[in-house]
Amino acid sequence: MNKPSIATAVAHTLPADVRAVLLSSPSLYTAWNNLTPLARNEWICWIISAKKPETREKRKTRMTEQLVEGKKRPCCFAGCTHR
Repeated sequence: MNKPSIATAVAHTLPADVRAVLLSSPSLYTAWNNLTPLARNEWICWIISAKKPETREKRKTRMTEQLVEGKKRPCCFAGCTHR
């Protein structure tokens, strides 16, 4: 079975746990693929920069809510320094 194509980011590789979240909902998958590569990079960087596993989980949940609401980038994140 082929894996669905998920758009990539600029500097970061999509982690498996984030990929699984994105594939869990067609609307989330579409919202992600409609983002710019820089915006996708911001979401990935914001999630992987969490120091605690529970913070990472909260950020993934917040990402799913905000992407479906139409948000393009994580709120209150200074931005990824890796681009």
